[in-house]
Amino acid sequence: MMLHFREPPKLKTKRIIFEDAYAARDSATLEHLKELSSKRKVIEDSINQSSYITEAIAREMSGGLTCPFEQDLHKLKQYLPLLENLVFHVDLVSSNQQIARSTSELRIRWSSALSSSSFFNLMGPKFYQIDNLRFELSMVLVLYGAILRERALEVLPSDLVQSATLFREAAGVFLYLSKEAQAASIRKAEEKGTTAGLLAKLHYGVAEMLGEATDVLHSANGQCKDILPRFVEFIVSCKALHELKSQKYLAESLKVAGQVGVALGVLHGAVINVKKKMPGEESYKSVFRKEIDAATNMLMKFEHENEFVWHEKIASGDELPVPQGNKIVNAIPYHPKRWERELAFKI
Repeated sequence: MMLHFREPPKLKTKRIIFEDAYAARDSATLEHLKELSSKRKVIEDSINQSSYITEAIAREMSGGLTCPFEQDLHKLKQYLPLLENLVFHVDLVSSNQQIARSTSELRIRWSSALSSSSFFNLMGPKFYQIDNLRFELSMVLVLYGAILRERALEVLPSDLVQSATLFREAAGVFLYLSKEAQAASIRKAEEKGTTAGLLAKLHYGVAEMLGEATDVLHSANGQCKDILPRFVEFIVSCKALHELKSQKYLAESLKVAGQVGVALGVLHGAVINVKKKMPGEESYKSVFRKEIDAATNMLMKFEHENEFVWHEKIASGDELPVPQGNKIVNAIPYHPKRWERELAFKI
């Protein structure tokens, strides 16, 4: 089972009207700015839950798509190339004071899905304002990657191949999401009967990537003190679960190889360690309990067989193998697309 962290797409933003901020020098530029505002408003209405269009209209606007996540991805794909083009042309004249003032007049404001204040502020989410178009581009990409991830989770039970591809696409936007793509690939490998030894390495590979993510969070603690605690717990909990799964498969492969005492030592330590890492989040606890029960039942079975058949000493300490990780999933690179239209501003 995989833990789910649903917060990343729950961003909020304030209205932006590009043509009010930037003075167009020709009609083509003005139309481009108006189209930008129009495409962004559709996204604003969706994530701010301020849209009252019917399902039929939403389906028609997205070219027949019925899935809300796919509809949102369609909206973002319509907006991003236009935004990339604006960023490109504003960068060309970024030294001009008038352009700098125009950008500040946009008042680009977004909430953070990983900020604890976004969820506990009784007055609503906390908005961050940075007067730079690249802040807008970055936050839209955050939203794009997060919705790709949600769509991947949605199709995971029915289509593991498509799910892994979507996770890899999200990983191209956010490299840290590649850990989930590997997890989906492991699930496919488990269904195909891949050897326990390889599955142990694959799960430990996920744990290593999650460890790297944890290190990044800790190193950024001084600069990002407002990070949502649930997100940190999610990363730590996922790491603990994949370590347990790795140890289970390692124990299975050791038993097959005739090293029953070592297998028992690995399983015994794994069960003890994971119990110390039980998360506080109730939905996470249920996943932990299921995995702990499976590992405990496996340990009891091995102990019973050892008592009546093998009579091997249970290994411990330096007698236990050092875990090894194997990473098989690479991110699908994200290549920004830009609608190459000439823009002219009054400067």
